[in-house]
Amino acid sequence: MKIVTIIGARPQFIKSAVISKLFLEQGIDEIVVHTGQHFDADMSDVFFEELRLPSPRYNLDIHGLSHGAMTGKMLEGIENVLIYEKPDGVLVYGDTNSTLAGALAARKLHIPVAHVEAGLRSFNMLMPEEINRILTDRISNLLFCPSELSKDNLRKEGIMASKDYKIVISGDIMYDCALLFASYAKSPMLSIEFPYLLCTIHRAENTDDIEKLKCIINTLEEISKETVVILPLHPRTRAKLTACGCALDDSPIKFISPVGYLEMIWLIDHSELVITDSGGVQKEAYYFQKPCVTLRDETEWVELVEHGYNKLVGADKENIISAIHYFLATKLAWNNNLYGDGHAGEIIVQELIESWN
Repeated sequence: MKIVTIIGARPQFIKSAVISKLFLEQGIDEIVVHTGQHFDADMSDVFFEELRLPSPRYNLDIHGLSHGAMTGKMLEGIENVLIYEKPDGVLVYGDTNSTLAGALAARKLHIPVAHVEAGLRSFNMLMPEEINRILTDRISNLLFCPSELSKDNLRKEGIMASKDYKIVISGDIMYDCALLFASYAKSPMLSIEFPYLLCTIHRAENTDDIEKLKCIINTLEEISKETVVILPLHPRTRAKLTACGCALDDSPIKFISPVGYLEMIWLIDHSELVITDSGGVQKEAYYFQKPCVTLRDETEWVELVEHGYNKLVGADKENIISAIHYFLATKLAWNNNLYGDGHAGEIIVQELIESWN
């Protein structure tokens, strides 16, 4: 059995780790195609070393382009790989340009597609990720949903179990990852002051809007007067801040370079709370029982908001400060099992064997 896995961005490296391990145990020939979407060594190469992933057999080295140009070049490159390899199926993760390009290339060649994290919706069509999710779900054959709500989203869009679609509630693969790698987590090589808040910012809706970005940074600087704020700085975010004249060296925020996944989960686990615009980090905060302040107006993980573990604050200074103060003063009950029991990978791999072998 031969499966081509398409990855290209940080969250996909992490998610694929569990599945790749199970493929190896089952004797499945996995061909990993790295599109190159994340090319910085701290954001890409480090994961293959830390997570003991199989080295990609193909690296398309496609990055730094517009959405259209990037997706088009990925589509062409992945198509060439699939024509040569002739796999039994293609596995894609999440909502990136790599995800959509992989699904499109496969289906145009009549190769079945499995989508991990199917059915997630932010309902914001201005987000390129939302477009990628919807289109990928529409053309995938196997849809692995992390929750009942994500399955309901597919149903509302007319995607039902049929000869063309099989929908499986697998639970969240990121929970598997958190359980698997928590014992390997390691402290970053820097001096840590406790207690601290952990922040990540990378989404275009924040980094490409200079006023929003300045507001977030100014708010974090105000919070830094009360407690330490650690912010691993994504290369794109650093470039944006530098371009708009922000003096990073003089800021009270503790800016650090991007960290590997094992260092990131250590930082989450030892923080008081998490401030982020990342979908994946929202869930990781939940898995390590940390409240989350989300710098967006909507989230794909609405269960976290509904159960009080997550507050959506956008880029509004008062809302950010209010949410931080609320969570620091409130003891939450972490007694909900929202995304499965940590065996999503096993469910996914068994379904792929039954469907494609």
